[in-house]
Amino acid sequence: QVQLVESGGGSVQPGGSLLLSCAFSGYTADYYAIGWFRQAPGKEREAVSCINVAEDTTWYADSVKGRFSISRDNAKTTVFLQMNSLRPEDTAVYYCALGVLSRLWELPRHPLEYAYWGQGTQVTVSS
Repeated sequence: QVQLVESGGGSVQPGGSLLLSCAFSGYTADYYAIGWFRQAPGKEREAVSCINVAEDTTWYADSVKGRFSISRDNAKTTVFLQMNSLRPEDTAVYYCALGVLSRLWELPRHPLEYAYWGQGTQVTVSS
């Protein structure tokens, strides 16, 4: 059974930082991606960043490029999202998800490309 658990959310002031973690287990194949998504009230879920765990390639949404950084641990059991220079518009519930790759070099960016999801963690940026 595939499980993903997010942690690290909270409340920060604009300009602050948070480190989100996504601990995942139960998936044994070699080629998959872990994505971070967020959903603010009244808005659609949007992709923030993703990492191809086998190729170690990454992608970022334009809105977070240069501020957020995605990485994984060597054991390939946890993916991190370091969020710096946070803005009020970053406020949302953040989800991590696991996507099975049909092509080994993929960096999937659409929620429908991800089969397994965590429960989400709230990030609030406010003064």
